[in-house]
Amino acid sequence: MSLNSSGSGGSGGGSGSGGNSGSPCGACKFLRRKCVPGCIFAPYFDSEHGTSHFAAVHKVFGASNVSKLLLGIPINRRLDAAVSLCYEAQARLRDPIYGCVGHIFALQQQVTH
Repeated sequence: MSLNSSGSGGSGGGSGSGGNSGSPCGACKFLRRKCVPGCIFAPYFDSEHGTSHFAAVHKVFGASNVSKLLLGIPINRRLDAAVSLCYEAQARLRDPIYGCVGHIFALQQQVTH
């Protein structure tokens, strides 16, 4: 999973406008909107790979719910939350019934056998 790591190390506050090139972040690119300074998604969904990651997150959770969730988490923990949301969304799309729990069960089976 290649989320933008600018949120690690404590800040992750949201510089906006997607990144260093002025292009929109992956989330704003997916939503086809202008990426404004302070965009909640910009630090976690870069313009290169963030679009595909955000597409999965959006399909499973919805942009509004993800935005509310990230805003309710301390800034220094948001990158972890974004990575977890991406992992769960991608697992949920692969396995709509069990999601990441199915992967955990498969790993447990490998350990016990």
